[in-house]
This record gives sequence, C-alpha cells and structure tokens, in this order.
Amino acid sequence: MLWPGAAHAATQADERVMLIGVPGLRWSDLGPDTTPNLWRLAGRSAVGSLSVRTVGRVTCPYDGWLTVSAGVRSAVGYGCGLPPVPEPSGTGAVIPDYGYLHEVAGQRYAGALGEAVRVAGQCTLAIGPGAALALADRSGRVGVYAPSPEQIPSGALTRCRVMAADVDDLIRPYVTGGRLPADGEPLGPQQRAAALRLADAKAGAVLSVLPRETIVLLAGLSDHGGDPHLRVAMMSGENGGRLPGHFLGAASTHRDDITILPDVTATMLSLAGVATPPAVIGVPWQASERRTGGVEAARVELDRADVAGQTIRQAGGVFFTTVAVLQVAFYLAAFLLLRRGRGLTAIRVAAVALASVPVSTYLVNLVGWHRTGTPVLALAGGIVVSALLLAAVALAGPWRRAPLGPLAVVAGVTAAVLAGDLLTGTTLQLNSVMGYSAVVGARYYGLGNIPFALFATSVLLLASTIAHRLTRRGRKGTAVAVVAGLGGFAMILGGWPGVGSDFGGVIAFVPGIAVTAMLIAGKRVSIVKLGALCVAGGVTVMAIAYLDYLRPPGSQTHLGRFVGQVFTGEALEVIGRKFGAMIGTLLNPNLMPVVIAAVAFLVYALLRPEQATAGVLPAAFTHSPALRAGLIGTLISGVVGMLVNDSGAAVLSMALALAVPLTLSVGIRALGAGDPPYDEAGQDPASSSLVSRSN
Repeated sequence: MLWPGAAHAATQADERVMLIGVPGLRWSDLGPDTTPNLWRLAGRSAVGSLSVRTVGRVTCPYDGWLTVSAGVRSAVGYGCGLPPVPEPSGTGAVIPDYGYLHEVAGQRYAGALGEAVRVAGQCTLAIGPGAALALADRSGRVGVYAPSPEQIPSGALTRCRVMAADVDDLIRPYVTGGRLPADGEPLGPQQRAAALRLADAKAGAVLSVLPRETIVLLAGLSDHGGDPHLRVAMMSGENGGRLPGHFLGAASTHRDDITILPDVTATMLSLAGVATPPAVIGVPWQASERRTGGVEAARVELDRADVAGQTIRQAGGVFFTTVAVLQVAFYLAAFLLLRRGRGLTAIRVAAVALASVPVSTYLVNLVGWHRTGTPVLALAGGIVVSALLLAAVALAGPWRRAPLGPLAVVAGVTAAVLAGDLLTGTTLQLNSVMGYSAVVGARYYGLGNIPFALFATSVLLLASTIAHRLTRRGRKGTAVAVVAGLGGFAMILGGWPGVGSDFGGVIAFVPGIAVTAMLIAGKRVSIVKLGALCVAGGVTVMAIAYLDYLRPPGSQTHLGRFVGQVFTGEALEVIGRKFGAMIGTLLNPNLMPVVIAAVAFLVYALLRPEQATAGVLPAAFTHSPALRAGLIGTLISGVVGMLVNDSGAAVLSMALALAVPLTLSVGIRALGAGDPPYDEAGQDPASSSLVSRSN
C-alpha cells in the first residue's frame, strides 16, 4: 500500500531535486564497505526496485536516459550504448543531431521533461552526457551543463531546481565498440568491483556539493549486459520526510517496492512543482507503509526479487517446452489407447494431472521458493508437488465417482486462486512462469494474458458444471442465470481498472459467456450473433476504459490511456504493434504444437468418435450437454482472445491445455472406465448403454 500524501518529500511541490543515474547498478552491488556513499544514501532513503525495460529485451544507457527525457518508453533505434557527448553552448550545451530522435527514430516525446521545465520558467543543470540528454528541451538544449561535479558553474546548484548527474563509471567498462554486449557477463567480479568503487566515488562527489534541502533520486537507469535485471531505486528523505526505512513504489506498478523508468520523469516534475505533460505515462514515486527493517534487510529482499524474476525468465522457455511435449504426448497416447479401448483409467489420471499444472504455477508462490539456494529446483519441485496434490484431491475425494467431479475441483480451484489473486493484489501472478515478471517488464499487476485464458476457461467450465446439475433438475432458467452471473462477475473482475485491467480479455470473455448461456438455454448461435457478441465485448471494454480515462492522469491505467490515444490518433499505432506481436506468436514452437494437437484431437474425435476415442467425447457431451456448451464457449473465448491479445497463440493454447484434458476425463468416467456404475450421488447406472457400446 502506498501513502498518497504521507511522504513529505514525495508530495511537496517546489523542491530542489537531483537525479543521480548510475546505469547498471543492482542491489547486490551495494554494501557498507564496497559502496560507502551509496550505502549511506540508502540509509536515509526509501528504497525499491526499478524496472528499466524500455522497448527491447534489455535497456542500454542511451535508451534509459531517453526514456527519462520523454516520460514514455523510448529507444534510439540503432546499435545502443552510451548517450552522445553534448556540445558546449554558453553555460549550457546542445545534444548533437538531436533532430534525429524526432524525425527518424520516431521518438516524438523526446525532450518532454526539459521542455516542461523550460516552459515553467525554471532552469536545468546537467552533469555528464546522460543527464544532458534527460534534461534537454525539445530543441536538444540544456540550460546549465558540467562534464563533471568539479566543473559545476558557480551558483548553478542553488539557481536550478531540476538537476541530474550521469554516473557512468560502472557501465562504461561494459561498452565495447559503442555498444553493450549482446549476451553474458563480460566483466569478472574484480573488474566490476573496481568500476563500482569509481561510481561510488563520483556519486559521493555529487552528493557532497548538493544543498542540504535537495531531494535525491538515485536510479540504476539501464542494464549492464545481455540479461535484463531489476535495478536500484532510492529517494532521499530530507526536510523531515518519512522516507527512510520504507520501501519505494508507485501507482504505475500497483507495487509498494517496484517503480518504472517513466516514473522518474513524473517524480522530478512533481517535486519541482512543474505540470506533467499528458503524454508522460509515469506517476510520482511514493514511500509505502511497509518498512524495510534496515538497509541490509531491504537489500536482501530486493535482491531476492531480482533473483525470482531472473529464475522465471530463464525457466519460462524450458517450462513451456515441457508443457508442449507433455500435451502432445498425452494426445498421441490417448489417441492410440482409446482406439483400442485400453488404459482409460491411466488416461483419466494423466488428464487431471495435466490440467492441474497451470494453477500450480501460481500456488507455488505461496512458499518462498526464491529464498532457497536452488530456486530453479525449488520452483520446479513446487509446481510438480502442487499439481500432484491437486490431482490426488480431484481424483480421490467423494466427488470422484461423478464424471464432472474432478473437473469441478480443478476448474474451481483454478478459478478461485486467480479470483483471489486479483482481489489481493496479484501476488501469485507476479514472478510466475504462467504470469509475468517485473524483470521482463511487460506487466506488473492485474490479469495477464495467459492467466486470462485460464481464468475464463475455469470459470466457464465451473459454471457449466453448476448448470449441469440445475438442468438435470429442470431449472434451465436458473442455470442460464448462473452462467451469466458467474461469468459476468469474472469478466468485470478481470477487466476492471486497477484490479484485472485486462483489455483484450473482456472482448474475448463476453462472447464466451454469451455462447455458453445461449447453448444451455437451447438457443441457436449464428455467425451474425457471434459477431455481434464480439462487438458487444469491444463496447463493454471501451466503456470501462472510458470510465478509467475520466480519472486524473496519475490514477489511470493503460485502459484509460488507450482512450486518450484514440483521441490523439495514436491508437492505430498501438493496435498495429500488438497485432504484429500476435502474428509472431503463431510461429512459436512451444505454443502452436499444443493448439494443433488439441484441435486436431477434438476435430477427429468428434468426426470419428468410435474410431478415434471409443466414443469418449460423445459420452461426455451425452452425459452433460452443459459441458459441451461450456467447451464451445471456451473455444470461442480462446480464439477471440488469441486475435485481440498480443500474446496471441498463448491464450488459445493455454485454454485448450486446461479444457480438453478435463473434458476427456469426464468422457472416460461417463464410459465407466471399469468402475462400478454411478449417478450424481455415485450410484445410478445412467450410462450403462454407453459402457456396453464401448466394450
């Protein structure tokens, strides 16, 4: 939780503010002996993690400083390294070839910070090339420039209230040929330690000349190699501000210990009492209520957050490859065994176990796997154990004899976990292999694209299970109301700003809910109706987004900002970028095999039921027409979700990975699988004809 106004230094206007940028600085670098000046600054500051992602996978110093200048994620557009050295002009300086950023690189917002300060009648002081880039106005000019702290013009520190210093000693040894390394860690521990000592000394020199009342922001503005990391963020608490001993966060991330680069822009302008341009997407840094327990405790926790993000980033590819292999192997084995009417029980167990894996990737975050000495093994082991435990509960409880019993358990747990996570700040999706990570920086809160696929699928399957019981009792109207009510609640939860904040998910969820409800009600679904339902989803999400847009800019999420982009004509660019990302997922070797295998299995099983699956799918749908409606709704939601989300094939593949195995488990149990007959209470031989037919 953040204090909207409790931290004096984060809210008081007309302060003097100094940004010290130390590109490449991580929390693991800091220590009382190795970096004494930075360690002392941390002791009188609120501290947090800085996600430095701009446009590419890693952020170089040029892009980091340019993002501070623009207030939006920015990139120079070519081989990236250090920012250019400015050309002296009077007491100030000019960035060479600055027009390139606007005219060629497409960085239309470059200079927003410096221009806002200039228009407000204030001056800027830049120390070093990166600082000059950050504080330059739209013409590329900075008011007062000094190449080093020792060369600051007399009186500039008291005359200028907006200042920045580029401490590039840590990052400079990494740059070869004007660029950052493409991969690896090119410096050894001793070389990095030497660079850290130089950076600490220069930061200390800057701190030693600042007027006492200056608010200091320190940011590790960029990555230092081929791998992204979380970086250092500090904000000092002079003038009695209640910052020391607290974590530092921002409303932009909805996290009390994580901020983003554009927040630096908004923070500097806010402290200086300068109006923030509408294009700036960041919001001011704020101290949280959560205390750090001391600098060392904070350093350990923030470093572990980076370790967790690194583990998720590195394990993601292996995890999804494993999921793809298991899914394809499952469908192949099921196809071969079901054709022979063998191994039905084994297939059912495997189906429920596979369907238990997705939610286990969130449940594992209930334990501190990233605090162990082997986080990768702890993460993998936790997922496997959680999946096996859930599958055992689904298959061993009193509901096991009902065909829909295990499905209801797995779908219910998945829906409940994701709904609970949304209502409690999405701590389970953060640093999850099926969620998101601040290290990658694509999303920091709310409902991610893969979690949306799982949430929509589990809710529709759970609603179908409830509808099944109601329709068997002749309460079809109530069944339709349950699907609409449960689905509608989940849709609003997933799309509401600040909770789920999922744009494409609402568009996809509306037709999925409506089709499920219509089929249960016995209504026909045409292409025209389906198109109208997709339009209704779009209208719904735009209505939610417009309500978000009506809030103050600092309180808006990306939903409200998209409405603003519609008004400024930038929306088409955003849509085009997301469409390109979606197309790229169609060639993903981990996602498309799941889609192809699951869809091929479904189509063949439905067209050739006896040859393909011994009638398992028809048995499932005969036992529960409501399940058929839920599966069709899930497929529609998955397909639409694939088309309107930048994650593309990930949405459909994960929806299928959950829905199809669970549907097969229902059909196998409906056929009997060698067990005694059953009914909803586990006793009625209602499917004896199906059993005899399969034999």
